[in-house]
Amino acid sequence: MPIDLEALSTCTRCDLSLTRQRVVIGSGPQKPTLLVVGEAPGRSEDEGGEPFIGRSGQLLFRLIVEEVGITRAECFVTNVVKCRPPNNRTPTRHELDTCHPWFRAQLDDVQPRVVLALGNTAARSIFGYERGIGQTHGVVTQLESGPGLATYHPAAALRGGAPVLELMRADLRIVKSLLESP
Repeated sequence: MPIDLEALSTCTRCDLSLTRQRVVIGSGPQKPTLLVVGEAPGRSEDEGGEPFIGRSGQLLFRLIVEEVGITRAECFVTNVVKCRPPNNRTPTRHELDTCHPWFRAQLDDVQPRVVLALGNTAARSIFGYERGIGQTHGVVTQLESGPGLATYHPAAALRGGAPVLELMRADLRIVKSLLESP
């Protein structure tokens, strides 16, 4: 069943609806090469209406082009939570649980070849990981929709510099190998 975009764009299931500017649904093609999933929109995304349009997104898609060889236009980009938490705080368990049906409907609707989760919150929400990203990044996990893996959020690379960038690059090379597999 296709996702009800009108219902999603006016969702009031949690208190984030009281502080957001807009619901950041996501963007990209149906049946994308790669589904890129972050935690929640930040200020730039809440204002602009699309995920990963700030500095983190610019870095992320530069790395994806360099390591995977695909562009943003070939990816569907979204977040596990569709509204910006105040002050960019981590979404609460209630917010994640409330938004999870929207994410599941998106995943079923979009049908990506590979899922890439960015950071702890997205990885835990999508793959059910209990350990942190330092232990789970680069681990291929099989979902109903196909393979997926987690890597560091690009904001962590902006803060952590070259060591985090190299880990992300290695994880993205795994993504490339998954996409090249029959």
